[in-house]
Amino acid sequence: MNKDLPPETLAKPCTAFDGNRKVSSGQLVEVVLYLKPLVSDPHASILIFDDDTGAVLDIDFRGTSAEIIARLAQHPVAQTISAKKRGRPRLGVIGREVTLLPRHWDWLASQKGGASQTLRRLIDKARREARTETSRHLAQERTYRFMSAVAGNYSGFEEASRALFADNFGALSRATEAWPKDVREYTLQLASPTENDSD
Repeated sequence: MNKDLPPETLAKPCTAFDGNRKVSSGQLVEVVLYLKPLVSDPHASILIFDDDTGAVLDIDFRGTSAEIIARLAQHPVAQTISAKKRGRPRLGVIGREVTLLPRHWDWLASQKGGASQTLRRLIDKARREARTETSRHLAQERTYRFMSAVAGNYSGFEEASRALFADNFGALSRATEAWPKDVREYTLQLASPTENDSD
């Protein structure tokens, strides 16, 4: 493995399907190299899905393994990953003015810990709820991308789509019972929010 390439790019989690059968899953570089001898089969219908977004990854399989790996660093996935900021922001207290009505100040003054602590607690709660909603939305979007690409013609697709966006995992599971095992399992995997969704 070329150590000069961004490790995040090579380690991007993805899953490959040949038709309705899962043929590989793991880090992008491993999946791509595993698929290299398979893509030349004229009967193969291989699609690689980004586990984080459900999007189909367009990979150029031409050339040697070293050439393929080198191109992965220039892949749009690499640009997306490198654009993410790493690490935590610096912590510090910054004084800012907050304008509230008298009834708001009265309520804050009556809370345990005082106004500042109460406001921090309320803001942290709102941020957690927003992250939960964001995670749910990302899971729905990636699942629908995969379902549309692979299962659009399957019986139960419309019911599965409705269940997905209604946030009804049980109904989604029931609607996909007749689907090929690998497609169903990956659909349900994508529909489950992950820690990465709240980054």
